[in-house]
Amino acid sequence: MTALDHVLIVEDEEKIAQILVDFFALEGFKTKVIHTGDAVIEDVQQHPPLAIILDRMLPGIDGLTLCKQIRRFSQVPILLLTARVDEIDRLIGLEAGADDYICKPFSAREVVARVQTILRRVAPKPHEQDNKSILTFEHIQLDIAKFRCTCHDSEIDLTPVEFRLLATIMSKPGVVYTREQLMASGYQDGRVVSSRTIDSHMKNLRHKLTVNNYQCPIQAVYGVGYKLAQQ
Repeated sequence: MTALDHVLIVEDEEKIAQILVDFFALEGFKTKVIHTGDAVIEDVQQHPPLAIILDRMLPGIDGLTLCKQIRRFSQVPILLLTARVDEIDRLIGLEAGADDYICKPFSAREVVARVQTILRRVAPKPHEQDNKSILTFEHIQLDIAKFRCTCHDSEIDLTPVEFRLLATIMSKPGVVYTREQLMASGYQDGRVVSSRTIDSHMKNLRHKLTVNNYQCPIQAVYGVGYKLAQQ
């Protein structure tokens, strides 16, 4: 496999993995399957995929740990497969860096559709390809065209959802954005997510943007949403 030409499926159950391979093939996607967690990081670094389907429960390194490790060096879209249906477990997956999640048992067709939606969302739009817009607030800088975030000159790895949420509140510092508005900007496919999901993403952003004793300027406005506030 060459870089960015395939979807990586990390699933220890061979039957499930093969079903996903077959459905992705129907939509024209190349795939690669890894059945254990131990081989994933090296493979992603050497052969970056278009997206990763990542089972939470794996032999070797588990899916949540892999998700966190991948986020240290890549913003590749990650769809987490989980047998756990509790909201707190899904939030833990998002906090680990997953872009989306789907609970087992699932429809393979839905998994493919979710990945297609994520890829459309992160692909540069025609009018964005020549967009050189750079958003700056205090020590934070977002290069929209290059999908690049820096804070105190340190590069910050953000997921696509985190990037869009930060771009939204940086576009108008001081303006309070409701959780509903942030849902719409973060999940542009119209998907309905809970307010706790937005809170989870904002918690991740605050953590990532706390660099060199710089306190992240994202502030929660009780009962409403979030804003950027000068220190």
